[in-house]
Amino acid sequence: MTTAERTAASVGPPLGDDAWWSNLTDDGPAGREALGRLHELLLRASRHQVWRLRALLPGAGSSEIDDLAQQVADDAMVAVLRRLPAFEGRSRFTTWAYKFAILQAGVAVRGQAWRNREVPLPDTLTFVDPSPSPAATSEAAHLARAVQNAIATQLTPYQRRVVLALLVEEVPIDVLAERLGSSRNALYKALHDARQRLRHALVDDGHLAAGSERSST
Repeated sequence: MTTAERTAASVGPPLGDDAWWSNLTDDGPAGREALGRLHELLLRASRHQVWRLRALLPGAGSSEIDDLAQQVADDAMVAVLRRLPAFEGRSRFTTWAYKFAILQAGVAVRGQAWRNREVPLPDTLTFVDPSPSPAATSEAAHLARAVQNAIATQLTPYQRRVVLALLVEEVPIDVLAERLGSSRNALYKALHDARQRLRHALVDDGHLAAGSERSST
């Protein structure tokens, strides 16, 4: 039995996928009961995942963690109901719904962790070599400088900010999307395009084989 199935079993007698579908689209008592059971399922999943990620929120107390889990469950429920017509039955309904809470919990915890942190948006990539040595002239050092130069010359300012924020500063993509007023898909597209440009530049400079460029496109 999966975690989702155990969680579903703990909130009442099991429902089949068809019953979940018909009840959640019912305007009567069956619909209200199904909504309550769905929310309880999502809340249990949210609490499990938020507490699992609590190390990312070192200053948060138990009440704050529980409030965040409640918010996650509410947001996940909206998402599940919005996507209900897309449910194809490839997995159990409870497993499908459970994943919404797990994913939303990750987004919420990362957002909370970065709420009061400045999101660095550098325009340049700087490599620091605190102790110059013969290793500084190695192939790795040459490649590092080539990457630095390609980032500076081959990317647009927007692509540079996205690449450096996501790959160097390790800003979560959902946090960066919120701060830039963008979307995850738009940032993924910018990151993909930037990687393609960097790869082309490194191939042209002889730092990557042409075959590696073709195989990754």
